[in-house]
Order: sequence, then structure tokens, then C-alpha cells
Amino acid sequence: MTVTSQRTGIDWRRKKALPPEGRRAERLEMVARQIAARGIGDPAVLFVPAEHAEHAYEDRPLPIGHGQTISQPYVVAAMAAAARIRPGDRVLEIGTGSGYGAAVLSRIAREVYTVERVGALADSARRRLEDQGFANVQALEGDGTLGWRAHAPYDAIVVTASGPLVPPALLEQLAIGGRVVMPVGRSKTTQRLVRMTRTGDDDYETDYLEEVTFVPLIGVFGWSAPETAAPLVEEG
Repeated sequence: MTVTSQRTGIDWRRKKALPPEGRRAERLEMVARQIAARGIGDPAVLFVPAEHAEHAYEDRPLPIGHGQTISQPYVVAAMAAAARIRPGDRVLEIGTGSGYGAAVLSRIAREVYTVERVGALADSARRRLEDQGFANVQALEGDGTLGWRAHAPYDAIVVTASGPLVPPALLEQLAIGGRVVMPVGRSKTTQRLVRMTRTGDDDYETDYLEEVTFVPLIGVFGWSAPETAAPLVEEG
């Protein structure tokens, strides 16, 4: 397998140079364009636990139980944008959580498959998505680091938890030209969002995006992964 590295793509360095008020305006604009404009309703009503509803519009992750969180709307939109999801795409999401991310993706892509390792979260997200009419989303309880081979290949894969490596099973399940976006790093407290694009049967191109912090990815190829996992080319 050939993996090439570059720093092109979204210019996150320019964005980080903006003053705080500039970043806030940017977040609101992206949320409006990527989320609200595609029919995603009030997160306090649909996806945030009742005890945290008063914080639904704050730009920070919120707990949803079982040690998991719902990402702030900006991050959900930023990952969808980084994955370059288009109408007609088949998308795999790893880490269903409350179902909010899958709901956003379903308003952009043709079909969304989402995998959640915590059974209680998978069940509640499935019911919530069905009740709200997100008919083009299918949810599965399972080890997300193994993907969902039955519906591969995918045009895009969005991983909502961090790991030391991009799981090889996910790379294998990408279509040619497909993109996987995932927070990757050797630390559980700080990672970098990366996008790997499949350019051939065994060739991948890597773009390094912004620094992020996500909950750990647990599974066969998560933090306790064997050394046989496909390595990510180190930045630099």
C-alpha cells in the first residue's frame, strides 16, 4: 500500500488566525449552510438529552451517556465538509452516538450507514432517527473499526472518535476516489483531523487538517490495536 502525505486541502491555518468573534461568525455561517439549510431541526429537541437541553446551542460537545458525547454543530459540519460529501454518495459513519451526525449526513448524501459499539446508544439513535423520518439511515451495533463490509464500497467514511491509526478495514472499504476523515494522533487528548483519499487499489493520499480532541475509538483497530494496523504517514 502506498500512502502519500501533503498539507493541502482546507486552509485551517488561515481560519485559526481569525479573532474569536470571527471564528464564532464562521461557525454560525457553517451551521446555517451545512445543517439548518438541509432540514436538521432543533438539536435540543432531537438529539441532546433533556438534562443538557439548555446547553444545546453552546459550541462544545455535550455528554450523552456511556462516556460518549455529541459533537458541537461546527465540528459535525466541518467533518462533512472535509469528507467532501456530495448528493448521491454512500457514506459510512463510525460512532453513531445520539444520531445527530448521521442525521446531518443524511441530508447531504444519498444513503448513510452508521455503526455504534454501545448497544444502548445504537438502539436509541435508531429509534430517534426512524421517529424523525430519516429513512435513508441504517444503524448497526458493532465494532466500528471493522467498518460495515456488507454495504461497501463507500464514497466517504466519517469517524467520530480518535485513534492512533486509520483502521485498515476502513481504507479497504473505500471506493476509488473515496475519502475517510478521522481524528488521528498518538495522544488521547489532542489529535489532528486527517483526510485519506483512495487514489488506486493500494494507493492513498493524506491531507492534514485541523487539531481536534475526540473521545477514543475503541475496537480491534482502536487504541489497543495490534501493530498490524495500517500506519498513517507521519506529518512532516
